[in-house]
Amino acid sequence: MDERNNTRDILLAVILVISTLVMVVRLWQDWIVALATGIMMVSLAGLILSLCRKFENLENSVNTRDRNMRMNLDQLSAEINGKCDDMSAEVSEVVSSIARRMYR
Repeated sequence: MDERNNTRDILLAVILVISTLVMVVRLWQDWIVALATGIMMVSLAGLILSLCRKFENLENSVNTRDRNMRMNLDQLSAEINGKCDDMSAEVSEVVSSIARRMYR
């Protein structure tokens, strides 16, 4: 899925470059406008690709944090269940001890 998204982003950047080059060819008489348009095209394509990579990194970071939080929650749940089992065993022992004392 990531390769498909990367391919789509690169394809869109190539389309941007081609369309800008076509526009530059039409404006070749004014080299300042052509140069500025070319620089703008390159910077815009780079910005778009950079944003796509940043969003991908952010998504990976969120997924990693979510996975860590789930693991910590599972570990905490297991610890709490263990403590509750220990406490219920202790309460059962105390109750049985009190019951034995009462019957003596």
